[in-house]
Amino acid sequence: MPLKRYFSLIFILFIAFPAFAQNTFSLSGTIRDASTGETLIGATIKIIGPSSVGTQTNAYGYYALKQVAGNYVVSISYAGYVTVTKSIILNKNIKLDQEIKSANNLSEITISASDRKNENVKSAQMGLERVDMKALNNVPVLLGEKDILKTIQLLPGVKSGGEGNTGFYVRGGAADQNLIILDEAVVYNSSHLLGFFSTFNADAIKDVSLYKGGMPAQYGGRLSSVLDVKMDDGNNKEFKFQGGIGLIASRLKAEGPIVKDRGSFMVSFRRTYIDLFLRASPDSSINGSTLNFYDINAKLNYKIDDKNTIYLSGYFGKDNIGIKDLFENNWGNTTTTIRLNHIFNARLFSNTSLIYNDYSYTVKLLSDVSNFKATSLVRDFNLKQDFQYFSNKHILRFGLNATHHRISPIAITSSQSSQVNNLMQEKRYGLESAVYVSDEWNVSDKLNFLYGMRFSAFSLLGPGNFKTYDDKNNITSSSAVESGVFYKNYFNLEPRFSVSYLFNEQNSIKASYNRNTQNIHILTNATSSSPTDQYVLSSNNIKPEIADQVALGFFKNLKENTYELSAEVYYKWLQNQIDYKNAAQLLANSNLESELLYGVGRAYGLELFFKKKFGKLNGWVGYTLSKTERKFDKINDGNYFPSRQDRTHDFSFVGIYNLSKRWTFSSSLIYSTGNAVTYPAGKYVIGGQINYYYTERNAGRMPYTMRLDLSATLEGKNKGKFQSSWNFGVYNALARKNPYSIEFINDENNPQKTVAQQTSLFGIIPSITWNFKF
Repeated sequence: MPLKRYFSLIFILFIAFPAFAQNTFSLSGTIRDASTGETLIGATIKIIGPSSVGTQTNAYGYYALKQVAGNYVVSISYAGYVTVTKSIILNKNIKLDQEIKSANNLSEITISASDRKNENVKSAQMGLERVDMKALNNVPVLLGEKDILKTIQLLPGVKSGGEGNTGFYVRGGAADQNLIILDEAVVYNSSHLLGFFSTFNADAIKDVSLYKGGMPAQYGGRLSSVLDVKMDDGNNKEFKFQGGIGLIASRLKAEGPIVKDRGSFMVSFRRTYIDLFLRASPDSSINGSTLNFYDINAKLNYKIDDKNTIYLSGYFGKDNIGIKDLFENNWGNTTTTIRLNHIFNARLFSNTSLIYNDYSYTVKLLSDVSNFKATSLVRDFNLKQDFQYFSNKHILRFGLNATHHRISPIAITSSQSSQVNNLMQEKRYGLESAVYVSDEWNVSDKLNFLYGMRFSAFSLLGPGNFKTYDDKNNITSSSAVESGVFYKNYFNLEPRFSVSYLFNEQNSIKASYNRNTQNIHILTNATSSSPTDQYVLSSNNIKPEIADQVALGFFKNLKENTYELSAEVYYKWLQNQIDYKNAAQLLANSNLESELLYGVGRAYGLELFFKKKFGKLNGWVGYTLSKTERKFDKINDGNYFPSRQDRTHDFSFVGIYNLSKRWTFSSSLIYSTGNAVTYPAGKYVIGGQINYYYTERNAGRMPYTMRLDLSATLEGKNKGKFQSSWNFGVYNALARKNPYSIEFINDENNPQKTVAQQTSLFGIIPSITWNFKF
């Protein structure tokens, strides 16, 4: 069936259930912050009358409703903002753009029950967590740097990659199975300084949504989760500046109108200056070393006319780590997104995006014997076309996207005196494309559906020399393919379905099923993202990874939506999982795929979440009980074994107390079972060299992790437009030596005895940061 006819049929099936009333008119528009002009995502709009209807704004603040002719009251509300009500006479199509005012001090105002949203109960969407950017300011983190990735690790179902790391695991998935996007562009490495900080400067971020399950059909390409991060548009009313000065990093943000009320810009810059302290060190082995990162977020937008708005956004970040005369390690991300919002009519909204992202790294060894440089690159070009069609009972989304991948594996160039040989691995090219359609259907006041289908395709492209390996990893064939030739193709259907049933306004039950596929994979021995991770595409040997997940949950709100309570259980089946052989050589291997094994996996668990949203004391408690396993024919005798991200128990507590207008205190406490690791079962000596013998994969456990962090924020006295605050923090207040790694060494006093040596990164770390805005 032609694609055009297919979409036409879907459109008719989803939309044309009822016949339209003869005197039906539309109400549409954009909701913005009155002080900044920023569009508000998820604002609620209701037309109240003899029959009432309602909807929420989309990712660009746009909404549309239809109603029969008559006199109505329109209510516009958003969490933390003053509700606006207006009387309208609906006798024609009306465009109602509205700016609403923020309630500046949530601890001092009383939010009425009508303002308190219960979308967590009503929506059919499961596994969605939204990060409150205001609350983020008070969550204690390492060295006082506000961190989105560290904050989401405090949510149930999300596990930290380890002490100090921004890598995270969601419902049993690996770190590379999370889709992390910034203004629609993929961020391949989301960490700075080997994982101690994330690439996301919170000052530049407007909205953060994490999908742990029930993933909407417009997202694809990863198995476990989507972290959708959107940058600030910029203030289109007046010029504003804000920033902060901390112990190791400072940041500055500027925003303002290009043309007042029509266009704006935002630029944010952050840099560490640890290297300045290193240069001042009297130790000659440290003096001259580098340890820093910087990142720049920038965004422009301009409203061409009432139907067209154009956006340009970009991220530029780089890390530099090096020890004088020994090594240098540099890596960085670059993303650029150009998009056009177009309103065809009151109910059909379009977003067209051209996206570029680039991740590269360079490692240099500088010694005379091993003097070489290793480089690698991942580069994508992506075209996306998304549509939204608004109806009172339906929000239909459909679209397509195509991404061209280029991966340049490790290329090694060495000096003439080096003992390291040059190596140039072949570049790999792939085309990943998809079409999707989904419908959010409010069947009744009690029943809601969110369902859709994604059809994904992946093609491995020439040029290249593609080898096929047998079960013993011998080369059975080799094909030389010319540029532009489609060598290997994979096609997958990915159904998505979620349903919610409301017992009443405060209680609901939800269920979901979704299938996801993944065609770009990371090969690593590390427990979290590393700049030297190797990316590979699906090929004639590597099949697309597939995950099927089912989930069931109960959701309850208490005391007029002040408290949220939820319990979710899930089960996930994983196909075509990738692992490496024992003693595999992953680095600088021209036959890398010969080192790989393929198997299956499973993950299941229970997530409990309790949150208090309003009042002087607020925060949340999360608990996860889970099991994550993998199975490979040539590992552990073909039996299931714990994956390295398997942790039985994971507990988190976050408490925020607004003592007064000026003082806010907060704390976070985490506890988790130790990572699964492979310990040696014995050792033997060959030629005077001690070798360790390993049996079962990941049969051991590292010690548990527990950490208490504390924070206090003092707001400065009001000085007109200038505002400032001091943030004081203590990371790891209990001074617990949490495990970062464990190494087995010979006992100094008895070489025949092997002892475990634990490495811990942090003791107690105090921090202080001065924040300002004007």
